[in-house]
Amino acid sequence: METIPHVVERISQKIEAKGVTVDHEKVRSKLTLLVEEFGIQIEEAERTVTNELMREHNLSTPASSGQEQRAIGDVTPGEWVTVEGKIVSVAQPPTGAIAQSGIIADSSGAVQFVVWTKARAPTLKERTWYRLEAAVVDEYRGAPNLKVHSGTKVTELPEDRPLMPNVAPIASLKPGVGSIRAKFIEDWEPRHERMMQTGLLGDESGRIKFVLWKDGEREKLELNRVYSFYYATVDEFNGRLSLNLSTAMYIPEEGDIRVSTGSDAIEGAFVHMAPGSGLVKRCPVEGCNRVLSRQNYCPVHEIQSTFRYDLRIKGVIDDGKKARNVLMQCETVEQLAAMSLEQAIEIAENNPLGLDDVLIQLQHRVMGRYFRCTGSDIDGTFLVRECRPVQCDASLHASLINRAAASPGGDIA
Repeated sequence: METIPHVVERISQKIEAKGVTVDHEKVRSKLTLLVEEFGIQIEEAERTVTNELMREHNLSTPASSGQEQRAIGDVTPGEWVTVEGKIVSVAQPPTGAIAQSGIIADSSGAVQFVVWTKARAPTLKERTWYRLEAAVVDEYRGAPNLKVHSGTKVTELPEDRPLMPNVAPIASLKPGVGSIRAKFIEDWEPRHERMMQTGLLGDESGRIKFVLWKDGEREKLELNRVYSFYYATVDEFNGRLSLNLSTAMYIPEEGDIRVSTGSDAIEGAFVHMAPGSGLVKRCPVEGCNRVLSRQNYCPVHEIQSTFRYDLRIKGVIDDGKKARNVLMQCETVEQLAAMSLEQAIEIAENNPLGLDDVLIQLQHRVMGRYFRCTGSDIDGTFLVRECRPVQCDASLHASLINRAAASPGGDIA
C-alpha cells in the first residue's frame, strides 16, 4: 500500500519528537500486518501502532493490551480488547469482505461488531454467549465498532446468563446502540422502496426519527402504541440522530406515556407551494401509503383501481434571512386554510379543473401570508404540527422584497 511509508514516517516523527529512537522497519511491519492481514483501516492502524509505541516507551498512560477482560460499555476506539457478550442481533453483510455483522451485548451495554471474511472465524449464533480475545475497537459513524480479525480468538460459552438491556431516555441517546421505551407518534410516507416503515418515536425527554427496513420477517409498528425497543442502531447524519430498528427487538407495551412536544418554531411568509401539494391520492395497499400519480399509478404496486384521499401542503416559508422547506399534514391544512378534507374532495369531484381547483384555492388562502409554525426539523424539512397567522412585520416584509429582487428573475422561491 502506497500510503504506508508516509504513515511510518509520521508515526516515527511523532515518537522521535519525544526523544525516543524508533525502528522504522518494525513500525512498517506492524502497520502492514494490521492493514493487509487484519483488514483494519489505515487511520485505526496508525492510532494502534502509535499507542503501542507510546506504551512501550512509557510515553503515555498504559491502555488495555487486549488480554484483560473489559466491559462492552467501556470499550473505546483504538484499543485491543477481550470481551464476553451475547450476540443479540445478526445483520446481512453489506459486502463480501465481511462475513458477519451484528450487535454483541453484556450487562454494561452493547456495541456493533464486524467479522472479517479473512478472519476465517466461526459463525456467531444469535442468543449465544462468546468470549472474543484480542478484538480491535475502531470507530464507525462516530460510534465504537468491534472488529473480529484473524488474530482474534473466538470461544463459545456454554452458559446463558440473564441479560437486561439498559433502557435510556431518547434525549440521552448517542451514536452506537441504544434501548428505549417510546410511543409511535407519527407515521410518514416511505421515501425508498426498501423501507417498510418510517416515522417518529417519542418519550418524556424528546423525539427521534426511525426507519424499519424490509430485511427479514418484521412486523410494522402500530400508530399511537407504546413499545420497548432493545438494541436499536443509533445513526447520526448532519448532526441529527435516527434509529435503525432492523437490528432491534421491539415489544408492544400496555399503557401510555406523555410525549415531549419537542417543538421548534419558525415564522415568516409562505412564498412557495411545491408540487405534490393539495388533494392527493394514496395507495390503498396495506403498509404502502405512497402518493399515486394522476393515472393512479403507485411506484411500487403499479396501477390501482381504488385509493384514499389525503390533504397536504409542501412549500417554503421565508423569514427574510432563511427559507425553510415545510410539510403540513391534513389536520394542519384543514385548520390553516379553512378547508376540510371532505370539502376538498367535493371541490375536486364537482369542478372542471378537479384536483387543480383545490390547489388553486389553497394557494389563494396561504400564499404571501405570514405564519408562525411549530414542529420539528427532520432531514431538512420542517414538519409542521401547528400553524397560525401572525401580523406582518414591516422590516420582515422589506427583507423578503430585497431577497426577491436579488434572486435571478426575482423569484422568491
